Amino acid sequence: MEKQFNDLPVRRQEQLMAFDRLLTIMDELREQCPWDRKQTMDTLRHLTIEETYELSDAILENDLPEIKKELGDVLLHIVFYAKIGSEKRDEGIQFDIKDVLDGIADKLISRHPHIYGDFVAEDEEAVKQNWEKLKLKEGSKSVLGGVPASLPALVKAMRIQEKARGVGFDWDEKQQVWDKVQEELQEFKESFNIENGEVIDQKEAEGEFGDLLFSLVNYSRFVDINPETALERTNKKFIRRFQYLEEAARAKGKSLSDMTLEEMDVYWNEAKAIKI
Repeated sequence: MEKQFNDLPVRRQEQLMAFDRLLTIMDELREQCPWDRKQTMDTLRHLTIEETYELSDAILENDLPEIKKELGDVLLHIVFYAKIGSEKRDEGIQFDIKDVLDGIADKLISRHPHIYGDFVAEDEEAVKQNWEKLKLKEGSKSVLGGVPASLPALVKAMRIQEKARGVGFDWDEKQQVWDKVQEELQEFKESFNIENGEVIDQKEAEGEFGDLLFSLVNYSRFVDINPETALERTNKKFIRRFQYLEEAARAKGKSLSDMTLEEMDVYWNEAKAIKI
């Protein structure tokens, strides 16, 4: 896989030169810009999270120009972290962008023996299961060890379930999962004692609600729906319709706080009718 630069296709040469330009700019900024000199991995962390969510928003909107821009911002952060890593000589953990690139390339080769080795994978599921087995062989103590603790709960639930499925711990049929959803829904309802109006055990009800959400996430996998994407699209739809309601009310010289729910519903239904 080692190739001489001049033997590469022209477009690959252009890509490498563009990457070299970014690395050069990063070197210059780290040396000359007061703000860039001051940054650490800790100070960049929250900014990286923000950039990642901005990329996620652009992907949900299918805004390709915005995706291109946000990918650049995320790439800048990766280069920035690698630059800081190259400066940690005193801590004995020095690394630069080459080490980062070599590391991910080596991992991809080792995790794809069906491409770079003699393992046979007939379908996507076989690839995913073998991926998890390889991680355990590499020293991971738990299949779930690769799930970041700071992931949002909904995303974390899906990743936990995907990891467990990778080693065969999963339901066989989606009907079994749907039955589990119904079971958890009933337990959630019972925790509220709806029929007799008794005071509920808030902690118990919260636990049952968590079980219900977890089972719904589980079912979403069986019908190929990403629950995080689905919920975020619903969030965006609600925002659009609510803002239509606000604008329509202002056009009539009204304030939402002075309107009844029935009056607001008129504008809300208008928004639904015109597919906002």
